[in-house]
Amino acid sequence: MSGLRERQKADRHRRIIDAATTLFRDAGYEGAKIEAIAAQAEVSIGTIYNYYQNKGDILGAIVSMEVNEVLNAGRGVVASPPANVGDALDTLIGIYIEHSLNYLSKEMWRQAMAISTQLPDSPFGQAYTALDRVLTEQISALIARLQQIGLARSDIDGPAVGELIFNNMNMMFIEFVKRDEAKIPDLRAAIRRQNRILVAAIGG
Repeated sequence: MSGLRERQKADRHRRIIDAATTLFRDAGYEGAKIEAIAAQAEVSIGTIYNYYQNKGDILGAIVSMEVNEVLNAGRGVVASPPANVGDALDTLIGIYIEHSLNYLSKEMWRQAMAISTQLPDSPFGQAYTALDRVLTEQISALIARLQQIGLARSDIDGPAVGELIFNNMNMMFIEFVKRDEAKIPDLRAAIRRQNRILVAAIGG
């Protein structure tokens, strides 16, 4: 029975996330009401509040789902990277950027960034910071892997390079999210251009 209950709980959770994702995109984050999310997910409003304290927590769950999917995809790149530093970084960062608008619109990203900035000590703010940290750690893990197989210099500070690459990518992503007209291929090209300096410095 407990297995069935867990499956039912997971199904309700997924329906709520799917409904919220659709409504946040269609009506905007502010325009989407908890009542409408409940109706679309075919659950009671009380059920939503069993899982989430507020609408921001639902948005946080969508961000977590997004980041966990790209982390899973990124593990394959770290385990078996392309045969040069530039291609390896471009492949991993490409996964992050290309997937970024799968679930979240730019308006949803702006809301998530605003909540994490305004309420850094809230569960949402702490979770958002933790997700940034694991993305940084994955980039650092890729640098370590490239060092291990002789494609990157062994004398560089891999974790520091990972932080540098993530922080730069993150700032460029924030600028991308701010402007509705900004396009993913342009963002990827700009990141690639800036990373060339690092690639040249760390190549083995």
